[in-house]
Amino acid sequence: MPKPPLTLYLAAPRGFCAGVDRAIKIVEMALQKWGAPVYVRHEIVHNKFVVDGLRDLGAVFVEDLDDCPDDRPVIFSAHGVPKAVPAAAAKREMIYVDATCPLVSKVHIEAQRHADNGLQMIMIGHAGHPETVGTMGQLPEGEVLLVETVEDVAKVQVRDAGKLAFVTQTTLSVDDTADIVAALQARFPDIVGPHKEDICYATTNRQEAVKAMAPKCDAMLVVGAPNSSNSKRLVEVGARAGCDYAQLVQRAADIDWRALEGIRSMGITAGASAPEVLINEVIDAFRDRYEVTVEMVETAKENVEFKVPRVLREPA
Repeated sequence: MPKPPLTLYLAAPRGFCAGVDRAIKIVEMALQKWGAPVYVRHEIVHNKFVVDGLRDLGAVFVEDLDDCPDDRPVIFSAHGVPKAVPAAAAKREMIYVDATCPLVSKVHIEAQRHADNGLQMIMIGHAGHPETVGTMGQLPEGEVLLVETVEDVAKVQVRDAGKLAFVTQTTLSVDDTADIVAALQARFPDIVGPHKEDICYATTNRQEAVKAMAPKCDAMLVVGAPNSSNSKRLVEVGARAGCDYAQLVQRAADIDWRALEGIRSMGITAGASAPEVLINEVIDAFRDRYEVTVEMVETAKENVEFKVPRVLREPA
């Protein structure tokens, strides 16, 4: 039987961003410098394949600093941590390396600057996400109020409507966030926003590529982890942009082939913490079943690179 034809649209940019690339490199370099085990507080990035690979090299992933011994290095994940965490590590005289994405650190600095100017913060983000927890933990309790939806804006209780600023999680839907910001500005006309968009370049670029690709596709797959905020947002953006079937898969084995029966065009992208090897695995799975023609949908070029911390560049 001849294979049915399939046009496979491949989004660009997709997959790893500079912050994820840097975080993984930090763990690898720490293992080279200090040997195994190196402890990592929380998954370094939200991707099982990446985490399992680093675990095989000698990284030990824990959820709490209390689970780390004093005499081994500890790395803080790319999502950022509350201020209390490095303070506790310093008190225990631990070697620690902060792998927080520089674009998340920028939001932390912004929040502190606003607080120093006497402003109460409102954060647009997802409750319980490690990035939100880390950003809210930069300031004393009660100084950062969380809103997740436009409806939350109407209910939020502030100290002084004339002394407010807002920041956002870096991995949100650009469109959803714009609606929440508009609601904040309508209710609190004096609220101060970021100098520059908090949603990171990689999140924005991946969403734009999906918007360009979605109308061409009968179905779309996002390669990414179920706990990856930016990956889940890509699924939502794809569905909203006109693709009837948009699903998240961690690997090729997760593809629901029955749901894809009869398709002629397929879109593939990946969240910022998904490695290219998993994207290629998905493409190969389609080549096994279809006569595939690949078309690139490129909406931006990325050449951002972040340096690793100096402690890893110095000899042991």
